[in-house]
Amino acid sequence: MNKLVFSSFRLHKSIGIYFLCILSCAFLSCGREQKQPQKETIITAEEILGNPAYPAISYGGYRAKSRKTQPTLSQIKNDLRILYAIGIRLVRTYNLQFEYAPNVIKAIEALKRENSSFEMYVMLGTWINCKGARTRVRDHSRENLKNNTSEIEKAISLANQYPQIVKIIAVGNEAMVHWQEAYYVTPSIILKWVNYLQGLKKEGKLPSDLWITSSDNFASWGGGDNSYHKEALTQLIQAVDYLSIHTYPFHDTHYNPSFWETNNEATESKKEKIEAAMDGALAYAIEQYNAVEKYLEKLGIDKPIHIGETGWSTKSKDLYGNNGSRAADEFKQALYYHKMQQWSRENNITNIYFSAFDEPWKDPNRPLASENNFGLFTVEGKAKYALWSLVDKGTFNGLSREENRHPIQKTFEGNKKQVFDQSQPPKTKK
Repeated sequence: MNKLVFSSFRLHKSIGIYFLCILSCAFLSCGREQKQPQKETIITAEEILGNPAYPAISYGGYRAKSRKTQPTLSQIKNDLRILYAIGIRLVRTYNLQFEYAPNVIKAIEALKRENSSFEMYVMLGTWINCKGARTRVRDHSRENLKNNTSEIEKAISLANQYPQIVKIIAVGNEAMVHWQEAYYVTPSIILKWVNYLQGLKKEGKLPSDLWITSSDNFASWGGGDNSYHKEALTQLIQAVDYLSIHTYPFHDTHYNPSFWETNNEATESKKEKIEAAMDGALAYAIEQYNAVEKYLEKLGIDKPIHIGETGWSTKSKDLYGNNGSRAADEFKQALYYHKMQQWSRENNITNIYFSAFDEPWKDPNRPLASENNFGLFTVEGKAKYALWSLVDKGTFNGLSREENRHPIQKTFEGNKKQVFDQSQPPKTKK
């Protein structure tokens, strides 16, 4: 082979090898890119709140008569699977005295590992007490510094450890409303902790998109009498990222029954009377929401307002039973639940419904007390009337609250007539 031909051959061979290497590298590079996991989309509190795609609920997974008996991680996961099936994407917890709230977060993390499409977030509650709470020497102008500091510091730790799950921190639960005589504090104490958390966000010591609020009765947010209209409250409203308000027409069927007792004519049917009463309950809740909104307008402050709690109990042997206001039963709960959900969706308001499951620890010596029976599910995991249509659709197929137990069934053995028969209309005004 002459030198010219040989040189040309070497040149073409080198070029061929060069392009082969490029193609090989490109192929290997593409292969590596395909194996890289997709980055998880970060959803913020601002995107969750007011978004109908992220329904919310208060979740206490306690099954026993004392919170000393903590639900296991497996039990919490079962509960969360059930809540996920009904569409829940945000759960609210209340305190950090126990391992329960951290375990809810761990359960969500575990479920996300098991199923990449599982999506759920947490509004993490901290419990704020006054000095001497639940004693005869309580001082509402001062705080239980040890308890409150512990709650806040634990919340900070969890928010930093699980930023993809913890989206909101609530400083206190009904911690400012005056009728919580056992432990309430002044707005200045809540303001102190809200400012502390907001300061950590500015310093980069908390996620910048974490939202801070306090979850309290509508009156505490300015929607009630003038006794709440203090400068410290104004400063608090300015400091929070949004207002989380509570409204409970159920309780006011006893304490403020003017909206509840009816003037219905005797010719109206029982069903019409009950439905009219529940329309009144919805209007009453909306009125309380609007009262807070009007107070903010008066202050010239523009902040989102969402419902941190509202609900309806299904049993009561005392104030709300048939010998009282006649409010507590499954038929009325279903009406209130669906009416509130519809109104909230239509107005882009997050409504954290209270609550997911009945909790017998609330009033352990009186199983029929109303506080034990606000759940959409019984302690055993039966679906109350508000959710019967989901049972019919097969929403809960394969799900159970406890391992190796019966699948989720309807209360009253699915007898709609029994549900309606035990529901009574409110008493007529005298």
